[in-house]
Amino acid sequence: MANPWRGDVALVIDGERHVMRLTLGALAELEAGLETGSLVELVQRFEDGRFSTRDVLALIVAGLRGGGWTGRAPDLMSAEIEGGPMGAAKTAAELLARAFMLPETADDGV
Repeated sequence: MANPWRGDVALVIDGERHVMRLTLGALAELEAGLETGSLVELVQRFEDGRFSTRDVLALIVAGLRGGGWTGRAPDLMSAEIEGGPMGAAKTAAELLARAFMLPETADDGV
């Protein structure tokens, strides 16, 4: 059985657990949809704590779509996200961080 990709992050929406991942395609879609800047600037905004709710929503949608979800941002307008806005922001930041982590080597004992 294959191990899940270490970039996977779970998010509970309306009581249902969803797996999010930032695949290359999801990252390309995210970058195309950014109203300002590049992915590097998005990472910097999160690192500096200067991200917007638009950034959080864009990351969540990209991650959900990378995990196989077929919805769009408007589908989340009335959705209940576990942890509320702060939970969503924390999950989005974790997703972004994991997408750019270096892969572990086979020698690390994992």
